[in-house]
Amino acid sequence: MISGNQVIAQSFAQNHLKYVFGIVGVPVIELGYAFQAQGMEYYGFRNEQGASYACGAIGYLTRLPAICLVVSGPGLVHALAGAANAQVNGWPMVIVAGSSENGQQSYGAFQECDQWNIVKPYIKFGAKITNLRQAPILIEKAIRQSCVGRPGVTYIEVSGDLLRSNIPENELIKVPSFTLEQIPKCLADPKNILQAVEQLKNAKRPLVIVGKGASISLAEEQVIKFIESTKLPFLPSPMGKGVVPDSNPLNVSAARSTALGEADVILLVGARLNWILHFGLPPRFDDNCQFIQIDNLPEEFNNNRRTTTLFGDVTLVVDQLQKSFGNWQFSNKQWIDKLFEKRNKNTLLNQQLMNDKELPLEYYSAFGIIKQYLPRDCVYVGEGANTMDVGRTIIEHDLPRRKLDSGTFGTMGIGLPFAIASKLVFRDKQVFAILGDSAFGFSGFEFETSTRYNLPLVIIIINNNGIFVGVDELSQKNNEKPVTALNPNSRYEKLCESFGGKGFLAETHDQLHSAMKEILSNPQQSYIVNVRINPYGQKKPQEHAWLTQSKL
Repeated sequence: MISGNQVIAQSFAQNHLKYVFGIVGVPVIELGYAFQAQGMEYYGFRNEQGASYACGAIGYLTRLPAICLVVSGPGLVHALAGAANAQVNGWPMVIVAGSSENGQQSYGAFQECDQWNIVKPYIKFGAKITNLRQAPILIEKAIRQSCVGRPGVTYIEVSGDLLRSNIPENELIKVPSFTLEQIPKCLADPKNILQAVEQLKNAKRPLVIVGKGASISLAEEQVIKFIESTKLPFLPSPMGKGVVPDSNPLNVSAARSTALGEADVILLVGARLNWILHFGLPPRFDDNCQFIQIDNLPEEFNNNRRTTTLFGDVTLVVDQLQKSFGNWQFSNKQWIDKLFEKRNKNTLLNQQLMNDKELPLEYYSAFGIIKQYLPRDCVYVGEGANTMDVGRTIIEHDLPRRKLDSGTFGTMGIGLPFAIASKLVFRDKQVFAILGDSAFGFSGFEFETSTRYNLPLVIIIINNNGIFVGVDELSQKNNEKPVTALNPNSRYEKLCESFGGKGFLAETHDQLHSAMKEILSNPQQSYIVNVRINPYGQKKPQEHAWLTQSKL
């Protein structure tokens, strides 16, 4: 005989899943132990929200889902944040939720709620296991569905009484294990490939935009070969950085406004025409610009702008394109020179801002110091408003999947969970989470989680005492406190010391230099650096801001 807990855990382990994140309670405590008995790694978080975010990051970094293990009712509700984030970004993840006993439905059972309808908008596939015999087939399907096509979130629900029940092991349905090699891949329509090649060859001002879809597809080898063989200028999306090294001379991200605004043909490689790319619409883009789009979800094509559709696996389709170009190379020196001139001008401006020696520190001067010390192969998690935006323009990446941020959903709270997930995947690399002080507050106590499991992280808090803009001091009257304000002079670094790490308060250039040097000298230590900057500091003005601007 085998218990329900053992059946569930065994079914997941047989499909090569490794990580389980969550918070245990009735009725899934024994299930947590069952996962461990199968050799899976369980990490208990302080909030299901953080656990769910970490699951999504694991899916992005490894292409296999992690399991988010939650209790019924409120536990599942807390995990919806990460489910929505993973689903919008297209990352695999499996939620496993307990539920009240089948014989107590509609009685007002402990944490009873309509879990299926709560989770339904945020998943690709879901099933409630009602018979242990069927568990292996439903679990394999949940894992497979989370990975095939555009990856996303799946859901398995199992009641407490079923988990405690038993079944002869020989009665379980036998199902072959799922592997990533089983994911079906397809090439793009050859006619559309020829059309795309013709458009790019005839373009006077072409541009390639590399999105995070190329990153999760492991398409870096093919995309680098394509860029280097065609000599087409490119820029990455925020999480597409590193697919082609930022140091590549054809990278024109520092000339982003000019490149997007004047390009006449744009190839989207695993990128979508959503808010991050201003929907592909004027005035950010030329009204006559032609778009070519590579994607594995047909419904994504022709959204906001008509596109030449290259439906298929990014890796295979880019290879198709590269071979179809033969020895052709882009040769319009006027366009390249214009982009390089704008790039050099903006790079110089950023450098001047980073070299500022005035006090208090500003965003750019703080990032200028931090940048000097970041190892080439480190992982950088960015979160916040100005902190994330400035970091995106200053920190360069030459390796794929080393930059994680709030993504398509613009999610706050991902900082510590993403850092924990990154450290699990890149055990021998340093992980730097550079967060705004407001952003840190969403998941800051997961720092205890990282120290409990001996996962040393470097948390750098860019502290302006507020959201977007801070204050020097707070009025004692509640109704006079600015809605964007946080407590001035908060000593976030003290939290680190509570859990055995080392904290630094950096208010000057020298203090920040000193902290970064010590961090590199002992990478096995956990750190929090509290970098106090000008509360009224801002990023440099943008010609086309991402979002409608507040009139503060």
